[in-house]
Parts: sequence; C-alpha cells; structure tokens
Amino acid sequence: MRPRRPLTAAALLLSTALLTACSSGEPGDPGRPGGQGGQAVSAGAKPPSDPAKVPAAQLVYPLDPYKTSNEQIRSLEKAQDLLTADCMKRFGFTYRPPVRPLPRTRSTWSRYGVTDETTAARYGYVKPGVGPGPGKAAEGSLSSSEQLALHGPPLKSKPGGGMVLPPTTLEESRKTDSGRTVGGQKVPVGGCGREGHLRLYAEKKDPVDLLYVFGMESEAFSRAKEDPKVAKALKAWSACMAEKGYGVTDPVSPQKALGLRSEAEFGNARAIAAARQDVACKKRTDLVALWYTSEVGFQNELMNRHAETLKQVRTELDERIRKAASVNR
Repeated sequence: MRPRRPLTAAALLLSTALLTACSSGEPGDPGRPGGQGGQAVSAGAKPPSDPAKVPAAQLVYPLDPYKTSNEQIRSLEKAQDLLTADCMKRFGFTYRPPVRPLPRTRSTWSRYGVTDETTAARYGYVKPGVGPGPGKAAEGSLSSSEQLALHGPPLKSKPGGGMVLPPTTLEESRKTDSGRTVGGQKVPVGGCGREGHLRLYAEKKDPVDLLYVFGMESEAFSRAKEDPKVAKALKAWSACMAEKGYGVTDPVSPQKALGLRSEAEFGNARAIAAARQDVACKKRTDLVALWYTSEVGFQNELMNRHAETLKQVRTELDERIRKAASVNR
C-alpha cells in the first residue's frame, strides 16, 4: 500500500459511518481507544501471550491505538453536528441534527465470525449488540432552501461521463464555487453537511486518508488468512463442519452457505445448531488463535513499514479530538 494518499470523496462520505463501525468490534476493526505517537510498534497494543485463552472479542491488536474509542466517537459526532449547525446559521436557518444511535458496544462476536459458545447458543448468527445505523434528519420538514443549504446542489456531470467530485479539503472547498446561493450567501459544495465534516476532518491540505489504518488492517487480515498454518486450520474447520452436514468454507459469514437467507433466519433453531457446531470446530482446530497470531504479525510488519505515516495518523487524530472537545465546549 502507498504510504500516503489524499482523502477521496468516498472516504469523506464514509468516514462518519466508518468511525462508528470501527468502535463496534465488527469484523475488520477492533475499535480500541487511542494512545500517543512515537514509533509505531512501541505505540501498539500488546497482544496476549496465549490468545486461545482470551475471548475473541477481547483480543487486542497492534493497530488499536490508531482507532477511536466510543467516547471519542460521540465527541466527534457532536462536534460535526455543531459545525454543520454553525454553517446553517449563515443562511438564517436553525439546524437540528438527527439523533444518533449510541456507539455499538464490543460483543462476543468478532472479526472471525461467531466464536463464543454462550452467544451461539442464544443468538445463532445474529450479532448481539449491533444497533441501527446513523440516524437521519426529518428531511420532509426542511424547506427547499434549507435542503439546498444543508446538502448543496447536485454534483455536475463530466463531459465524458461520471460526476465532478467535490473538494476533499476545506481549503479547496472554500476556493470552489457551487454556483448556488441562499439568502445572498454562497452555498458550499456539498452544503453545510460537507462543510461541517471538512472543518473537523480535512481542514488542512493533504491529510492522511481516513481509511488508511482500515486499509492496513484489511491487508493484514487477508494476508493472515493465506498463511499456510491458517489455511490448514481453515480446511480443518470446514471438514469439522462437514461432519455434521454443514458444507461451508467461510468461517466469518457462512450464513448463505447454510441456507440462512435473511436476518430473521439467523437466530432460528437451525442457525443456532450450526453456530454451536461452528464455535466447537473453531476451538477444535485452534483457528481463531492461529489466525489472530498471524494477523498480529502482519500488522506489526506493516506498522514498521509505515511508521512515519502512522505518526501523522496519530497526530491528526489527536488534533481532531482536541478540536472536537473545543467545539463541544
């Protein structure tokens, strides 16, 4: 992966949702609170000496200190809402942001699929503690002028196809004309919602991509899956499941292969029986401990390779958290 790259439009649009997901213990992100800067590996969380004795949801990863805690997420969300409301005031509107759900708590469901016997026996393949996504404003109550100020005009089409992407930093946004005004004031490209985001996450030129650490985690997770020891354990897990008549190869999301077509079926008796066998097979093959150990190794390797960028990631995250605290006061 490249050491640095500018924020993409997709990163900006997804960042808030990503931050919430990253604190929930969802597959692909442990969501641990941050530490401070310094050399990457020394700043990382210390993995347990025997991961087989630790519940999967309680495992820590070297990249954890570069993620946000639930408390930090709430602070960042509140600050972004206040910055958006501040922008709306310029147009004479009082903006009431949507009510956001509480950050999801870590549960016994992990990035390696269902791993806890008690949880499997009660929920099957339903992820306990997973709440709804971000709340939505009551758009119907907004006038057309308010909607324009909040969201900005639609993106323009390129002559050769595709859309003209909006600016990725506040500095660039302030130099870009959306072509629309409300009450004599120029509407920002992407509206006040985007301005509120940029003021918090991308005020300066060339910040580190908000998805940078997520990309490192994803790479380590995928490389670990291909590790010979892990690949062997995956085959053993699949064979173990086959002993009970379950023809599955994906230990993270086997629902479709099990014939479970909807969320409503993920917690039925058939799902519970499969989930209990799933957990038993993971324990028999030591799959989670092997996968985790390999993943930690690849994370450390990537952290050493990109130590300087991770310093900036930590610095920028600390700056955002301090700014959010200031805005919230």
